[in-house]
Amino acid sequence: MPWSLQRRSSHKQAGRVIGIGAALISLVVSTGCLHRHRPAPAAQGVPPPVVVPSPRQPGTPPVPAHVVQGEEGIASWYGHPYHGRPTASGEIYNMYDMTAAHRTLPFGTRVRVHDLENDRDTEVRINDRGPFVEGRIIDLSYAAAQAMGMPGTAQVRLEILGLAATTEAGIFAVQVGAFQDRSNAERFKARLAQYGPVTIQTFDRGDAVFYRVRVGQESSEDAARDLGRKLRQAGLATETFVVRLN
Repeated sequence: MPWSLQRRSSHKQAGRVIGIGAALISLVVSTGCLHRHRPAPAAQGVPPPVVVPSPRQPGTPPVPAHVVQGEEGIASWYGHPYHGRPTASGEIYNMYDMTAAHRTLPFGTRVRVHDLENDRDTEVRINDRGPFVEGRIIDLSYAAAQAMGMPGTAQVRLEILGLAATTEAGIFAVQVGAFQDRSNAERFKARLAQYGPVTIQTFDRGDAVFYRVRVGQESSEDAARDLGRKLRQAGLATETFVVRLN
């Protein structure tokens, strides 16, 4: 997955899941999604953001680091129907493990997630990519959300506890659309060719299969963000998501 999309056990949950699916499809027709952002309480005694250097293998060129302490935004969670399905890292998703999806943190990164609304926290390991919803920064497993007392979404702050020792230099792309019709994804891919390598990623949501279109193979998040701005300015997307490919 994870391309994560939140599920809940109530009727309200069902509506939210459908809404998230519509948000993905809305990228196809170039309409933006509106998401309400609740203001986070003022944090007391929180040090300024600190960039955590990413370890790299011998012979790998240095890459500008964007693993930043103190990232704040909305957390969501996912369970069924993703339980038992492969994650972006290749692991099989277990909703009862303490894991999470993040768009750009290296796989294996340990993160403490602090709920700014109820002052509880939990520790997770990044093994998936997502969430692909504007304003959301992390998608927790069912178990992690339960441990933090988070029934739905919550405003959170992330603390990086450690990166995997085998972290490689990052390769980043920009996700610009999600289609249910493969032929539409192929036509969109052809329009993006001038902006760099374009790939189509198949994502089985359980109730439907989506074809995610991604462009670029950038060596830094900054370069990928610049590419995303160009695509929006060209009218090719209203929302873009920088995603780490490795």
